[in-house]
Formats: sequence, structure tokens, C-alpha cells
Amino acid sequence: MEITEVIRRGRMTEKAVRIQNPDKFQAAVKPAEKQTRCFEFEVALKANKIEIRRAVETLFEVTVLSVNTARMPGKKRNVRSAKNARVVEPRPWKKAFVTIPADQSIDVLKP
Repeated sequence: MEITEVIRRGRMTEKAVRIQNPDKFQAAVKPAEKQTRCFEFEVALKANKIEIRRAVETLFEVTVLSVNTARMPGKKRNVRSAKNARVVEPRPWKKAFVTIPADQSIDVLKP
């Protein structure tokens, strides 16, 4: 799979913004060189963790410490028209949480 096909888009939700910055808890417990940042991406369904790691390291020039993935179920959609109503098939998708060192950042996904 091509590197540009692996990552679909970066996700900017409230949770994604909160986990991007090393918080006060990390500062109190971990030394500065062990603190981390986490970024969230929507990725291809067939992409595995190794492909996601390579894509992020190549595209954003950062060191990836870990990759966690979650497969999200699609939602059924009701489409209504003047003649009838029908249910559209759900489209599942996959998200990846990529952890990098705190001294590095992905500027494209900064809030």
C-alpha cells in the first residue's frame, strides 16, 4: 500500500487536542525526555500498525514511539426522498493514535 493511501486525514476532536500536549500529570511524574504527545489520524481500513508508523515517519519527519489502532463501526443512515425511504449500508473506518516524543510535533495538526 502506498504511503499516501495509508493516512486519510488528521482528526481534530476535543479528545485529540487534549492528548496532543504533555499535561501537568506527565510533567510531575515523568522526566522531560520521557514525556510524549499523541496525534489521532483516520487511516485506511487495511492499513496495519507498521504501515501507519512508516507513513507518519516519512510524511511528517518525526520519530514514532507507538501506534494504537481502533476499528470503528459504521452508522446506518436513513435516506428519505419524495417516493420512499431506504437504509444506506454502514461504512466502517479505522483510526490510529500515534505517540511521538514531546520535543517533536506535527505542525499540520496543531490546534
